[in-house]
Amino acid sequence: MLDIQEYRLPNGIRVVHRQVTHTAISHIGIMLDMGSRDEKAHQQGLAHFWEHMAFKGTKKRTSLQIINRLEIVGGELNAYTTKEKICFHASVLTPHYERALELLADITFNSNFPDKQVERERGVILEEMAMYYDSPEDAIQDDFDEIVFANHQLGKNTLGNQESVSRFSRQDLLDFIAENLDTGRVIFSSIGNIPFKKVIHYVEKFLKDIPAKSSNLVRVAPVDYKPQNISITRSITQAHVAIGRNAYALADEKRLPFFMLVNLLGGFGMNSRLNLAVRERNGLVYAIDAGYTPFIDTGYWGIYFATEAKRLNKVNTLILKELKKLRDISLTKTQLINTKEQLMGQMAMSEEGNMSFMLMMAKSLLDIDRIDTLDELFEQIKNVSATQLQDLANEMFQEEDLSYLTFLPE
Repeated sequence: MLDIQEYRLPNGIRVVHRQVTHTAISHIGIMLDMGSRDEKAHQQGLAHFWEHMAFKGTKKRTSLQIINRLEIVGGELNAYTTKEKICFHASVLTPHYERALELLADITFNSNFPDKQVERERGVILEEMAMYYDSPEDAIQDDFDEIVFANHQLGKNTLGNQESVSRFSRQDLLDFIAENLDTGRVIFSSIGNIPFKKVIHYVEKFLKDIPAKSSNLVRVAPVDYKPQNISITRSITQAHVAIGRNAYALADEKRLPFFMLVNLLGGFGMNSRLNLAVRERNGLVYAIDAGYTPFIDTGYWGIYFATEAKRLNKVNTLILKELKKLRDISLTKTQLINTKEQLMGQMAMSEEGNMSFMLMMAKSLLDIDRIDTLDELFEQIKNVSATQLQDLANEMFQEEDLSYLTFLPE
């Protein structure tokens, strides 16, 4: 990609930058290739705990100073934790680019985890866990992970559990970082109207002296997926349902065609097969969607919806009918063209968002060591055949291989 430039510091940290001349805002982030799947059993929730604690004090800043550093110039500072990544990122007017990078470097590599703040933030995270539990549409997706990836760290809630979070100490945070931080698996990603030469100047000023660090982290893929059908009674007014199974990993050649198939089934468009069948024609749900999430060595796909309990069987029947259609009936030439055009349009529009593109660059480099251009992705999409999609439907949409998690009203 001609407008994307890369650089590697002596300590292993990689830099990727895209200069965009038509914006006044710069988006930058430091992404680390470590997440909740890298926790040991007694560490569940520790990666997310670190994300919170990074804002609570460094060797030279208090939590209030961290909060104010970008907000007083109209900027934003944020972070997130996933199964495989931790990311600290910021958005500022470009004249404040240096300020933002210095702060990101400080909170990522110089946090000191004050004991008082550990105790305080413990309570905040326990409240966050309670909030998610009270939101069945969020809780069911977290709980469904545990069904698909049973007895594996990928199945554990990123937030942790009450027992683990209640006992974390400052030393636990230090140990987790020492065990998992690898500067060769850290990306500084940047988008803004700033020349690459200037970016490198700032990067060398604030990231070059970070000590090189390697880890012996080895990720073990889940094995022996077994379908399950679990129902849980909760104090809710609707039935909430997750249906799905394990799926293809990031490097699998079937990943992009399968993403296309899941998008056709229940993607963002109102014309998805599930939305038309369940909502538009029958009025049984407010929303229904399907999604596919690949990881470095596995993945999963799922369907999510909520409906009145008395309508549950009808919705499930309609879903299975749509899955059977995709298994049994090949797309027509027109349907295949439309499916491809819709996905390509969605991908092009998502690239318009500089923040999401900045994060995508970092994740792509960490996961597959390259950033595919839209033209390259479009070429792959155009080469997908109707037979490929039908074969994938027969691999992944068999009823007997699906797991179910249902939250039923009391």
